[in-house]
Amino acid sequence: MTLKPIALGTLIALAAPMALAQEISEETVAMITEKLAAMNCQMDPDDIEMTDTGGYDLDDVICEGGNQFDIELDADMNEVGRRAE
Repeated sequence: MTLKPIALGTLIALAAPMALAQEISEETVAMITEKLAAMNCQMDPDDIEMTDTGGYDLDDVICEGGNQFDIELDADMNEVGRRAE
């Protein structure tokens, strides 16, 4: 079976997000969890995603007082962005 160029392009486009989704190591999850605890925040580790720059997107972080944020960390675990939800 041969794929037509359009079908092949669609297949590649659909597979690309799966290839980008990388498994976050337990060590990294522990480091992020520890950092959040120091900030009086917590989150579900399943909501940690690696960015294309090697950092991490933390979705649905709940901090002291009940405030919820999306937080971005760089590869060195420095906070580089925060957006209230």
